[in-house]
Amino acid sequence: MARRPAVSPAMAAAAVALLLAASSLVTAHDYSDALRKGILFFEGQRSGRLPPTQRLRWRQDSALHDGADAGVDLTGGYYDAGDNVKFGFPMAFTATLISWGLIDFGRTFGAQEPHARDALRWATDYLLKATSTPGTVYVQVGDASRDHSCWERPEDMDTPRTVYKVDASHPGSDVAGESAAALAAASIVFRDADPGYAARLLERAEEVFAFADAHRGAYSGSRSLRDAVCPCYCDYDGYQDELLWGAAWLHRASRRRVYRDYIKRNEVALGASQSINEFGWDNKHAGINVLISKEVLMGKDEFFQSFRSNADNFICSLLPGISGSGGHPQIQYSPGGLLFKVGNSNMQHVTSLSFLLLAYSNYLSHAGARVSCGGAASAAATPAQLRRVAKRQVDYILGDNPLRMSYMVGYGTRYPLRIHHRASSLPSVSAHPARIGCKAGAAYYGSPAPNPNLLVGAVVGGPSNTTDAFPDARAVFQQSEPTTYINAPLLGLLAYFSAHPDPSAAAQIGGD
Repeated sequence: MARRPAVSPAMAAAAVALLLAASSLVTAHDYSDALRKGILFFEGQRSGRLPPTQRLRWRQDSALHDGADAGVDLTGGYYDAGDNVKFGFPMAFTATLISWGLIDFGRTFGAQEPHARDALRWATDYLLKATSTPGTVYVQVGDASRDHSCWERPEDMDTPRTVYKVDASHPGSDVAGESAAALAAASIVFRDADPGYAARLLERAEEVFAFADAHRGAYSGSRSLRDAVCPCYCDYDGYQDELLWGAAWLHRASRRRVYRDYIKRNEVALGASQSINEFGWDNKHAGINVLISKEVLMGKDEFFQSFRSNADNFICSLLPGISGSGGHPQIQYSPGGLLFKVGNSNMQHVTSLSFLLLAYSNYLSHAGARVSCGGAASAAATPAQLRRVAKRQVDYILGDNPLRMSYMVGYGTRYPLRIHHRASSLPSVSAHPARIGCKAGAAYYGSPAPNPNLLVGAVVGGPSNTTDAFPDARAVFQQSEPTTYINAPLLGLLAYFSAHPDPSAAAQIGGD
C-alpha cells in the first residue's frame, strides 16, 4: 500500500475549512424533520401486505404471492429503488446500515427510534424468510430484465416473479455473508426491545454465515444467476469482504471467540486492507476496518491493531485536500463541496462514507485519539474535523449546495419532482383504480409533469459529475433514482446531528 504524504494539523484544518467554505450560504437545518422523512421513505419501498400503521397512504399491497412458485413465502421486504424487483444483496446491506446507525446513535433518534426499528424489521422479517431453508438463501424475486422493460405500479405488476437462490451447488458467499451481517447487527438493535426476536436473528445469522463460509463463491459467478443479478447487482469486488464483514458483526453481536479468531486468521487471505476507500453494498473493506477498530480504540483488543491502521488510512483518503494529493485520486470533491466518486448514483458513496467518518469520530472521541495521516506523530486529524466533513455532506444533501436544492424529496422548499420511481410517477390506485399496463405507463414516464405521489424522504442519486449539475428528469436514472442503501446510512447521520448540530463540540455516543 502506498504511503500518504505527511500532513500537518494546520494543513488538515485548512483543507476542511476550504471544504466548508465551498458553499457561500450555510443554512440551519431541521435534522429531526429530515430524519423523520428519511425513515418514512422506507414505507414507500415496502412490498407485501401493508400494515394498518402504514403512513404513506398512496401505496397499497403488492406482490402478495412472491415465492409461491418455489413453495416458500417470500412476501414482504423492500423494492431496492425505483423498480419492482427485490434484490437480496442491497436489501441486506440496507438492514446492516440501519442497524449500525441505531447501535451507535440510537439515543439520538429520539421519537423516531421506534419507526427506525420498524423500518429495520420490515427487512429482517424478510431476510428470515429468505434464509428459512437450511443451506439455501433466496437472493432475488423478480425478473429484472422484464421488470425494467415495463413502467408500472407495484400494485399492478404482471412481470414474472421469478425466485433466485444460492445453495451448495450455486454458492453466494457475498449475499449470504451480507445477510448474516444484517441479521447479526439487527440482533443487537432488538436485544432490549424484543429479546426473543433478537435471539432468533442471531441464531439464524450464525447458520447463514456457516453456509457462506463452507460454500465459497460469488453469486454472480454462477451461470444460473449471472443473467438475473447482472448488471444491476453483480459482485464486482469478490465475496471475501462479505465473509470478514459477516464475521465482524457476529463477533460484535455474540462476543464469541470463534469469530474473533476467524477474523484474525483470515485477515490477509480475505484482503482486509484492500480497496479501503470503498464502502457500499458491494465492497465492505472500509466498513470492516472501521467496525473492528472500535475494539482497539476501546482498549478491548490490541489483536486487531492492523485494522486500526487500515481505518486511519481510509479516513485520511476522505479528507479534502489530502485525498487528491497522492493517496486516493478516486476521492474528489465538487466545487460545491460534495464528495464525489466516479460512477452512478453518487449519493450512495456520500452517505455511506460520511457515516463511516461519523462512526470513526465517535470511537476516536471515546478513546481520546486522533487519526494519523502520515509518518510524523504530529500529522493527525481530530474527531471534530471528521464530524465537520460528514456534516458538510449532510448539509449539501439538505440544500447547502450551488443549486440551493435539497436532494431529499419533501425536505425544504425545492427538491426533485421527477424522480425515477414507478410508484411515485404513476397515479396511485386510489386516484386511478383501473389497472395501468406494462407499456401504458410509458406516457407517465415521458411526461414533463411532476410525479403525482410524493415519495417523502427519498434521497436521489444526485450530481453525477464534479460540476454540481443535476437534471430533474426521470430518464436520467443515474441521478434521479432513490435507493434504500442511500437512505440507510443517512439515518444515523441525521439522528446524530439532530442532537449535536455543532460538530466541534465533543459528543460521545455509546453503542452496544
